[in-house]
Amino acid sequence: MERHNLLNEFPEYQEKIHQLKVSDHHFRKLFDEYHELEHRIHNINTGEEVVIDEFAHELKAKLLHLKDGIYQYLNK
Repeated sequence: MERHNLLNEFPEYQEKIHQLKVSDHHFRKLFDEYHELEHRIHNINTGEEVVIDEFAHELKAKLLHLKDGIYQYLNK
């Protein structure tokens, strides 16, 4: 399964992501939350973790919401 980490999702922002991770506490919190959620969804998609479909959809919706927020943050 393909991973959807932020560096793969936004390759054009790799340098900015790195800079913000080390200099901006709020961005670091968003980054970490996204990373943990993406990892959990990957485990669900590969069968390593089993959850009901509704919960999986909720997690995916939360991931998309975080991704949108991070994208807006990167475009400030």
